[in-house]
Amino acid sequence: MKIGILGTGGVGRTLGAHLSAAGHDVMLAGRATPHEVGEGWAAEAPNRRYGTFADAAAHGEVVLNCTSGLHSVAAVRAAGVERLAGKVLVDVANPLDFSQGFPPSLAVGNTDSLGEQLQALAPEARVVKALNTVAASVMVAPAKLPGEHVLPLCGDDAEAKALVRGWLQAWFGWQHFVDLGPIHAARGQEAWLLLWTRLYGALGTGDFNIVLSRAPQG
Repeated sequence: MKIGILGTGGVGRTLGAHLSAAGHDVMLAGRATPHEVGEGWAAEAPNRRYGTFADAAAHGEVVLNCTSGLHSVAAVRAAGVERLAGKVLVDVANPLDFSQGFPPSLAVGNTDSLGEQLQALAPEARVVKALNTVAASVMVAPAKLPGEHVLPLCGDDAEAKALVRGWLQAWFGWQHFVDLGPIHAARGQEAWLLLWTRLYGALGTGDFNIVLSRAPQG
């Protein structure tokens, strides 16, 4: 599969490395060319490429937004909403504001979310919010954690969510999902990062996730 990844940070490179190792044709994208980090990453394997946001949006059958959440709207705009029309756009980013240090705050929340902003910006894209609630190390290796831990996702397009669930199972081995509903549920997924970052500070590691327990039904 051809996969475009917006963002050259740790999340984008981690996902891209895992996907390229599995045989996918992956293009990592940054804001500029040349780009030492992106081009160095691409040089490590023949099925890795580096390009602009527009290049990756055109390349990918599916596109993953792994940019810094404060810059995601600009990145998707630079990618070109017309290049994303009809495609699944998996929004992995969080609108974290570190301007006052750690732990961060949310640049948008309560009555809006980054996921909603991207869907509004690219109305013909099929935005699915997923993977934003775990660290990159867990994204690509959920089996490293014990128990039936879950991955929430949301989006307006039911078929797109089903595709993403299938891809995440095939690509990384995810088994347990919770569909939170339409894209406005991204407000809750992104707000989880307020607790996630504090747990990270307390535990000293990002290798954790949610195990959802509930009473038997009926």
